Amino acid sequence: MRFSYQNYARKIIPDQPEWMSHVNATVLKVKLSMSIISISSIHLLQTFVNASKIPEKTIMWEVIIHFAFLISAIAMAYTDKILYSTSHKNH
Repeated sequence: MRFSYQNYARKIIPDQPEWMSHVNATVLKVKLSMSIISISSIHLLQTFVNASKIPEKTIMWEVIIHFAFLISAIAMAYTDKILYSTSHKNH
């Protein structure tokens, strides 16, 4: 048998919502980066719709910033993949 706080006391005394048990820093980082990229994409779409009224230099910088968000999200995901694969290898 397995005796632990998670199995017994937590059911009696809920100190946090049930969904908090499967949310960790990695999940939050991914959700935050996807939200930032989504907002940036919508803003970039708005810029492209109004491209005739916006200077080319502004459009260029918005595209560069959007790609910076994308690259940083990919880098974070790759880093998490490396850390997860090295810390959870079966010996």
